[in-house]
Parts: sequence; structure tokens; C-alpha cells
Amino acid sequence: MIEPPAREKAERLSAELEAALLRELRASYQDLNDSHFRGALRSPAFRLSDNLRRLGQWDPERRWLEISRSLVASEPWGVVLEVLKHEMAHQYVHEILGLSGESAHGPGFREVCQRLGIDARASGLPEEAKGSDDGQLGHHKILERISQLLALAESTNVHEAEAAMSLAQKLMLKYNVDRAALGSSKGYSFRHLGVPSGRINESERLLSIILGEHFFVETIWVPVYRPLEGKRGQVLEICGTPANLEMAAYVHAFLTQSAERLWLDHKRALGFSSNRERRVYLAGVMEGFRDKLRAEARRDREAGLVWVGDADLSVYYRKRHPHIRHTRSFGQERTAAHGAGRSAGRSLVLHRGMESSHSRTAGPRLLPPRKS
Repeated sequence: MIEPPAREKAERLSAELEAALLRELRASYQDLNDSHFRGALRSPAFRLSDNLRRLGQWDPERRWLEISRSLVASEPWGVVLEVLKHEMAHQYVHEILGLSGESAHGPGFREVCQRLGIDARASGLPEEAKGSDDGQLGHHKILERISQLLALAESTNVHEAEAAMSLAQKLMLKYNVDRAALGSSKGYSFRHLGVPSGRINESERLLSIILGEHFFVETIWVPVYRPLEGKRGQVLEICGTPANLEMAAYVHAFLTQSAERLWLDHKRALGFSSNRERRVYLAGVMEGFRDKLRAEARRDREAGLVWVGDADLSVYYRKRHPHIRHTRSFGQERTAAHGAGRSAGRSLVLHRGMESSHSRTAGPRLLPPRKS
């Protein structure tokens, strides 16, 4: 059982939406049973609860799995799935391991959660990007320094701005290389970025590739369900350390907003009235910014700063996603609009001068410099 933090009662779903939600929970249960528990579990009955004192509960006597209505109505689907996995781990310990004598969150339960990458905490939301407290001082210090550099990247002097952005990237690279060399213990977590949608555009796909190639996170598009609408979609998930999640989320929000702003400028300059070329242009912007980062990465390698990856992160990522399916996609037509977007992307400078709310959808601003 997971006990929630105090919060207001969420909007109640209609009977039709609740029925659709229960079908989706059963389908998600079957998927998780196959991917994480090797099909060992036998499907229970599912219930929605008005109990605000707990997010979920496995009842071994009645063989039902209970999920809070408040949870599904107010939290992202990724959080709902984390609660579902937690309760499935309780079911596994009880019905498969037969460990009914120890406490609910005893050694057997914790071992199962550790092995399968499941949040074992007994209370509070399984928050995205919660991670471990280990190294948090270093996490905040590195983000403060990067925030200062990205503030300098707002300079109207293009050379100063480019130099500040380059230095911020090098600092992040050196931070990760040093942590890997020292074997520092890391608290990994995940975060969902953007708004769930039914279709992934090329610009969104390229942005996910940029984050995976240059910002020290693993990326994957995951299916989600929107209970208030009764619709399925996909959302980008990133996995990594707290500092890298924060940076990658910032970059995602920055590039998404900057690409849209550049399109509006391009559209206005050419006197366009329609958005027919918008997707092609946005894909060009992402391609151009990727070109820029690749050139910077080549210079870093020549200077001896080489990133060989994070093996521990790969283990965490594979625990979360034991069965990964790769799909092939086709890019946008390389029109004049794509070329114009690519040119604009190559000139884009990552900086801190972006207003955005700290939310799961918009992405956070980087930490501001600490006040003395």
C-alpha cells in the first residue's frame, strides 16, 4: 500500500470514463506482468477507491487491486503506473514468493523492487525525478554554475553568447565524465516531458535524439492514458541523474519554444498566412541544432573530453523497460522551409532567458544562482 501526501480531492470521473479507465488498468497490468514479472501473476479484480489516505492497495484476502480515483484524475499516467507496479510487487511477494510472515515493506518486498526497478517507498507519490539524496549538493552546485553560464549566453555579442553556451556544455560533460571516473553512486529517476499526443512529429523525434546524444539521459517514447479524456497517447520519457534530468528538461522546453518562435518569425518575414510548412520548418530547426551540437562534440573529443556512457544508467533504464521495441520513421521532405529551419537551428544559442512554469508538461527553468 502507498499512502499519499495530503491534497485536495480531485474531479470525479464519469461512469463511462471510469469503465474505460478500469479496462486500461487491466491492459497495463497485463503488459507489466509480461514485461516485469514474466507472466507469473494471475489477474486480480480492479477497484477505484475514494480513500484519500492511500494511492493504491493490494488486498490478498479479496484478491483485488485498488487504485485511488484522486490519483488517476490528478496525476500523470506515468505516476499511476508506478503505483500499479508497487502494488503488483506486493501481489508477487504474497502469491508467488509466499512471504506472508514478514511486514508489508519487509526485506522480500524491497528485494523484488530493487531487482525490478520499482519504487519501494511506503508513502508519498512516486515522484518523477525524485532520485536519491546522494550527491544532491553537487547536483545543485553544477546547475547553479550552468545557470550562470546560460545567463551569459543571452549576450547580444554572438561570440560571447556562443562561448558561454560552449562552456556550459563542456562543464556538463566534465561533470559526468568525472562522476563516471570516480564511480560516484547515483540516484536515477525518470521524467515525462511535453504533452501526451497520438502522433510524434519529426521535430519531436529529433529533439528526443538530441537529448539522448548530448545531455546524458536515456530517452524513450512510452504509451500513456489520459483518464479525463478516455484517450491513449505517447509521451517522451527521460531517465538519468537529477542534474541531468533537470538540464535535459530545460533543453526540451527551450528548444520547443524557440523552434515555434523561429517559425513565427520566418512566417512573418515571408508573409505566409498558413502553417502548411510549419512541421517541415520545425524539423529543420532541430536538425540544425543537432548539427551544432555534433560539431561541438567533435571539438570536445579532440580536446580529450570523451563520454563513453553510463553503464549504471543503462541498467536502470533496462529495469524500467525490459522489452524495448524500435520503430523506423521517415523524415520530412527537404524543402526550402526545411533548409531555412536548419540554418536557423545552427544559429540558435541555448540560454537562460526563457520563461516557463515548473510543471511536468512545460519543463522547469534551471536553478537560479543561489542568493547569499
